[in-house]
Amino acid sequence: MNRCVEPGCPGSYEDGWCNFCGSPEPSQAPVAATPFTPPPAADRDAAASAPDLAGTAGEDLSSSDPAAAAPHVATPAPGQSTRAVRAASERHRRAQAAQRRSRLGMGLTQVPPVPVGDPTAAVPDDPQVPEDRRVCPNCGAPVGRAAGDASGRQQGYCPQCRAPYSFTPKLAPGDLVAGQYEVVGALAHGGMGWIYLARDKNVSDRWVVLKGLLNTGDADALDAAVAEQQFLAQVKHPLIVEIYNVVTHEGDAYTVMEYVGGTSLKQMLKQRMATTGRYNAFPVDQALAFVLETLPAFSHLHDLGLLYCDFKPDNLIQEGDAVKLIDLGGVRRQDDLESPIYGTVGYQAPEVPEVGPSVASDIWTIGRTLCVLTFEFRGYQSEYVASLPPVSQVPPFLEHDAFYRLVARCCAPDPNDRFLTVEELRLQMIGVLRQVVAAGSASAATMSAHSTTFEAPVSTGETLAWWELPELTRDETDPMVDWVASLQSADPTALHDALLGADETTSEVLVARARTGIRTGQQPWFDEAVRGLVRLDPWDWRAAWLRGLWALSQAGEDATRAGAAGQSAAGHFAAVRDALPGEVAPRLALALSSEIGGYSKAAELDYERVWRTDAAYVAPAAFGLYRVRRSRDDDDGAIAALDSVPPSSRAHPRARWLRAELLRGRGTLADLRESVHAVARLTLDPRQRAHFNASIYEQALTQVAQHGEQPGWRLGEVPVTREALRRAVEKEYRYLADYTPDPLERAALIDRANTIRPWSWT
Repeated sequence: MNRCVEPGCPGSYEDGWCNFCGSPEPSQAPVAATPFTPPPAADRDAAASAPDLAGTAGEDLSSSDPAAAAPHVATPAPGQSTRAVRAASERHRRAQAAQRRSRLGMGLTQVPPVPVGDPTAAVPDDPQVPEDRRVCPNCGAPVGRAAGDASGRQQGYCPQCRAPYSFTPKLAPGDLVAGQYEVVGALAHGGMGWIYLARDKNVSDRWVVLKGLLNTGDADALDAAVAEQQFLAQVKHPLIVEIYNVVTHEGDAYTVMEYVGGTSLKQMLKQRMATTGRYNAFPVDQALAFVLETLPAFSHLHDLGLLYCDFKPDNLIQEGDAVKLIDLGGVRRQDDLESPIYGTVGYQAPEVPEVGPSVASDIWTIGRTLCVLTFEFRGYQSEYVASLPPVSQVPPFLEHDAFYRLVARCCAPDPNDRFLTVEELRLQMIGVLRQVVAAGSASAATMSAHSTTFEAPVSTGETLAWWELPELTRDETDPMVDWVASLQSADPTALHDALLGADETTSEVLVARARTGIRTGQQPWFDEAVRGLVRLDPWDWRAAWLRGLWALSQAGEDATRAGAAGQSAAGHFAAVRDALPGEVAPRLALALSSEIGGYSKAAELDYERVWRTDAAYVAPAAFGLYRVRRSRDDDDGAIAALDSVPPSSRAHPRARWLRAELLRGRGTLADLRESVHAVARLTLDPRQRAHFNASIYEQALTQVAQHGEQPGWRLGEVPVTREALRRAVEKEYRYLADYTPDPLERAALIDRANTIRPWSWT
């Protein structure tokens, strides 16, 4: 059997369907039921006598799920066994289940579920700590290593400091801990202790995990274990493994925890590698989906004043279509300056040994985890322990610009340059996931996303000015936000004077003052406001946004001046893009700046990213694509951009008109016919429509003179013949004359009508 190609699925194809996740084999499309061809009589007899085993190894087909009910299997076809019918129904149900989007990734992408297996299958027969992880708890020297032909010892004395060590599990299968928890076996070992699988004899034999110490001689590990038990008692969150109890057994303490029966992301990476024989990272969208689902757990810990400290693929388990954060052994209080710090080399932030962990260092671990999940991060524990590899060496960074900028901000060397909170990171990660998913699309976005930082764009025309870029949303936490919103003066000078009289000079007041400076062209007003904004918060990206708007406002008509202004604005908007990699508005502003600055290729790339990602931005991005493609005479590309403006957009009529004008300019009969069709349903001024029609018919006459008549073709209702086209042109000129008040112009139009009309000699 061939292995399933679905990411992370260990199953194989059987009868055209995966026996694990239910997805169809690539060569077979999912169908409602397998078409039945009656077998030969001998085969029918054999099938009829075969035992009916369908469903015995799968789920109960009597489920109340409508998809599982499969009404089309009620009556077998002639010669078809009940077993065959039920098997077809089961394949159909699995195919439907495989097509449903999982909860992971907010419905934006598909992440294969991981079913929970038999817990006892995860218990090794001979649990041991690998030799390369055996170190002295007192001095850190290697212990228990093999010497010559002799294997390493699980317990003994350190040859360097003579301190005792022991790496053997303290609990054996069958032990009853605290008179309640029956041990099944040791599951695994971690940085601080053995983890045992057990049954809770007091609560319906539910599966639980007991966590003890890896080495009882390690005082730091003992302190950390006690601290973990205290922390876990107050942590209650559906995405975090739950603590049930803290018990003692023969003088040792054990934490009783919820059993999570899925697969860790580290194990899944190993499975993917075993399948392909090489490092097989997750697709970027799936990696983002995993981590995105986990972020509320981090926010919960931070709200409690706790830090996780040791996030990595090992500690995130997928169970079904959900994930759970496990192993809170490194958790500590944010104000704890004395307890030992636990982390993992390659994931721990570089400043932690000097200043201790923080929210910023937790965010660093999230960024490093995204790296390990999405590419083979060689040297992440050595050469790049405190940095990222060059973008040119990382395909996901090259392919997904927004993903790179998200990771780069998470892993900024200066903690102050990282995301301020996990919630801020979460909002940007959602936007980056949208961009990553959209990158695989060749069509315009059909859904829009709510932004907490920018209003929707208002531009509906073919051009885009600085004042038509998305507005900043109001900061509802600012104490002066309502007062600023209450100022109604349309005169920017009067508004600026009113803002100068504010009771408190907050960021909202300064942003409003900066905009009045841009509107009036008063650079001193603008500079003073932006300097005040930076003094309040040097990391406030709104200062860069406002500087970009100021630069665009100074573009003017002169090409040289406009180019310099566009380049200056691009630098400021690029800083906003780096700070907010999940937002679309900075991309639009950057595209406009690149266009004005003369970087048409860069502008086109950013317009395309915006166009694919958010439906609210399709119109301004489409017009941007139209402009840059027209600048290099790519008429087909410009037309395709205009065609993407949806009928529901207020810009749709203008897009249709520009499309018609572009086609008319090319002038072939096919283009002229399509041009007429493009404006057929537009509401136009009568004179505008008459001018357009007259121009179309005159161009058609030129084509007829060069290539002959096409009586089977029509331009609207007009056949493509000389006489019909002449009469149509005459009609349009006379129509224009009726709407022209100037006598001389009206006479000229009538003369043109008389000149072009067909004459008869009879």
